[in-house]
Amino acid sequence: MTKKLMLRALAGETLPSPPIWMMRQAGRYLPEYRATRAKAGDFLSLCYAPELAAEVTLQPIRRFGFDAAILFADILLLPQALGADLWFETGEGPRLSTITGPEGLRALKGKDDIHTHLAPVYETLRILTRELPRETTLIGFAGAPWTVASYMIAGRGTPDQGPAHALKATDRATFAALIDLLTEATVEYLSAQVSAGAEVVKLFDSWAGSLKGRDFDDFALAPTARIISVLKARHPGLPVIAFPREAGQRYVGFARATGADCVAIDNSVSAEWAAGNVQKDGCVQGNLDPRHMVTGGQGLVDETRRIVQAFSQGPHIFNLGHGITPDADPDNVALMVETVRAAR
Repeated sequence: MTKKLMLRALAGETLPSPPIWMMRQAGRYLPEYRATRAKAGDFLSLCYAPELAAEVTLQPIRRFGFDAAILFADILLLPQALGADLWFETGEGPRLSTITGPEGLRALKGKDDIHTHLAPVYETLRILTRELPRETTLIGFAGAPWTVASYMIAGRGTPDQGPAHALKATDRATFAALIDLLTEATVEYLSAQVSAGAEVVKLFDSWAGSLKGRDFDDFALAPTARIISVLKARHPGLPVIAFPREAGQRYVGFARATGADCVAIDNSVSAEWAAGNVQKDGCVQGNLDPRHMVTGGQGLVDETRRIVQAFSQGPHIFNLGHGITPDADPDNVALMVETVRAAR
């Protein structure tokens, strides 16, 4: 059987046309997703209902024929499995119980106690291994420790991750212990995803860009390297995508330093810069501005062609620079896919 396009790119192959998928490709911009979520009742119920979670994962594959499907879940399911309270406020997003000191850390469970809670996620993956088209790669994922910790410390998303930076400054021992727990728990979570059928895993470090200097090394780079090292020892040949969003110059050398097979880049850096500075170390994923999924038109076509051309001399997975937004037009997604596949 011919190796899947996504896996070929992750193995370092330069392809005539890059494989395509989108971050948040199962989401509110699709009417079929909204209908399924209404059936589930709320977001968390959807995440923990394997048949429905598999259905929304499959919807964009049926509609657009993407080369990869990413498990429908949320990065905050792991802290919930560790014992944090988690709920979603309508129109405002996630809320968690907060960790402000060592007592909060001591109240969490250990890394080996997460699997009963996360069993529905693993079942979703098993369903997808049966139902996805044979040519479609199945991606599992988790939030990187720094990003997940920032939510656990603040109890919500924040514009500057201020509470996490404050705890890091005032009680570095507790902060570092939380990062260590999340690192080890993420290994167990992703390893279980692979055992359930994930062919690739991705680490989302959405707030990596707010870490500077040694803090970036200690809390973005080192945990990613640890997670990848253990996963690859357990699952030889497993491809891993790392996304240290808004890392800027720190994208350079990130794959070498962590062992990642692919570095996903956001749209704050140009494809031409990334081709010259990041792609030399292997596969790059990205990086169309998500606003083009709203505006469409010739601007979408031109930018898509420019990105494909910029990365055409090395391994590339076409994607957005961040997740697709709820106000995106599905017709623009179809136009993007058509443009990528006709670009070379």
